[in-house]
Amino acid sequence: MAPTHVLRCCQRGLAWIPVIFISLVVCWSYYAYVVELCILTIRSIGEKIIYLVFFHLSFGMFVWSYVKTIFSKPANPSNEFCLPKAEKERYEKEEKPEFQQEILWRAATNLPLYTRTGTGAVRYCDRCQVIKPDRCHHCSACDMCVLKMDHHCPWVNNCVGFSNYKFFILFLAYSLVYCLFIAATVLQYFIKFWTLCRRKSAENCPKNELEDTRAKFHVLFLFFVAAMFCISILSLFSYHLWLVGKNRSTIEAFRAPVFRTGSDKNGFSLGFRKNIVQVFGDQKKYWLLPVFTSQGDGMTFPTRLVNIDPEQAPVTLYPEPSKSATDVTVSPLSESQNRLLSNEKQANNVEDYLADDNIKSAESETITVSMESES
Repeated sequence: MAPTHVLRCCQRGLAWIPVIFISLVVCWSYYAYVVELCILTIRSIGEKIIYLVFFHLSFGMFVWSYVKTIFSKPANPSNEFCLPKAEKERYEKEEKPEFQQEILWRAATNLPLYTRTGTGAVRYCDRCQVIKPDRCHHCSACDMCVLKMDHHCPWVNNCVGFSNYKFFILFLAYSLVYCLFIAATVLQYFIKFWTLCRRKSAENCPKNELEDTRAKFHVLFLFFVAAMFCISILSLFSYHLWLVGKNRSTIEAFRAPVFRTGSDKNGFSLGFRKNIVQVFGDQKKYWLLPVFTSQGDGMTFPTRLVNIDPEQAPVTLYPEPSKSATDVTVSPLSESQNRLLSNEKQANNVEDYLADDNIKSAESETITVSMESES
């Protein structure tokens, strides 16, 4: 049997096959469009220049975002989430799961953790020997814990997560623009070549018509490939735009994160605009560039502590106008600080305050509830 490290190296080498395939297709599309179409087929100089300028713009942005997605190293949990040496030894020697959980709870006391396992336990990776931050998951292909992991993409041979999720979205966007531009500009020549191929004899071809050369095969195939990729990329791009708007990862879309109050698929949603800003940053001039502008450190995230629709506004309680008491407003939990959930004492104090306030209000005044639209 071959050594384990040899098998691992073979596996890593085979993982680059999808990337090599995409790279070869892109290189061929460049040759087919620039050489066979623009240089050898199109006769109008102005049309050539316009096509080549816009083609290279879309091609450059596509390649830039693709390279950034491939070679951005996945972000990993910091040493803050590693067990101290003494606690780690105790954890490994302990055989009972309940005692292991006690060790993890003590270690996680001062960590900014919102989410838990389905049973309410601390999320711990035995493989990496680290307490998992919120939205962090272990990737079996990369053999590491990845911050805000979305999925492992074979077409980029990398984990899509906090460090490169923006690059992945831009890669999908620019690849869609690239394919759409090729399909739209090649269509008229595709129709001409397709008609030419169906003519039975060259005598029927009028003068100054496109000649039956090898360029027609590149143009015909180029249109089919561009149209095929357009359909597949459009569906994937639309899905990830929906995820960004909801502030969910692909993993969270299939399995809702579990909080102290239970599972909540909208737990990290801050509203549509803030969700977009969390991925692309608060400076719009960098949104379309494959440069890292995502907010946060990938280990702590603002969250909601109640199970409500993320598109709804915060609930505001107003006393009756006849009363002199000031308005009591419940702040939107989606804008809370990152460590609210780990601070059990503060959360309990808020609950006690609201409960006492409701009791007093029931005795003295009537409270109406209204929903404010989100600005």
